[in-house]
Amino acid sequence: MSGRPGALAGLAQVPWPEIKDSTGSAAGIPYLLADVARGDEAAATGALDQLRARICQYGFVVDQATAATVPFLWELVQLPQVPCRARILRLLKDIADARQWETTAASYPKLLRHRDNYVEWERAARRAVRAQRGVLDRLPAEPDPDIARARAELAATIGG
Repeated sequence: MSGRPGALAGLAQVPWPEIKDSTGSAAGIPYLLADVARGDEAAATGALDQLRARICQYGFVVDQATAATVPFLWELVQLPQVPCRARILRLLKDIADARQWETTAASYPKLLRHRDNYVEWERAARRAVRAQRGVLDRLPAEPDPDIARARAELAATIGG
């Protein structure tokens, strides 16, 4: 399902149909990730835009599927053939910055008791980004200034 052997191999280990993204079932996320991995620039960018809308809507609202998707974003950002790596780094930064539900729950504590624990989903997504911050150190020096800038912004956000 990906652009190189072993890439995104763990996708089958996630129960995507059983978790939610902004559209409902997250069952389509593996296909979007695969399109990012193997697509030309237009296809990869289009798939990433759709993925962003599903896991980090508006650039700050995460969902249940976000934390499960983050490790695959980290994997994609390490593949030099992926044409939208700077945009992936920015998506990871947006996820790491997300505090929409936490901020709302401060004013409306009932949100903490909602059957869908939005606050915990948000915290789990931030933890998932930070858990792999060591990837930033392993990325080779990048001549593309857009990727270098996005990498530096993400590193500043997560302390990597």
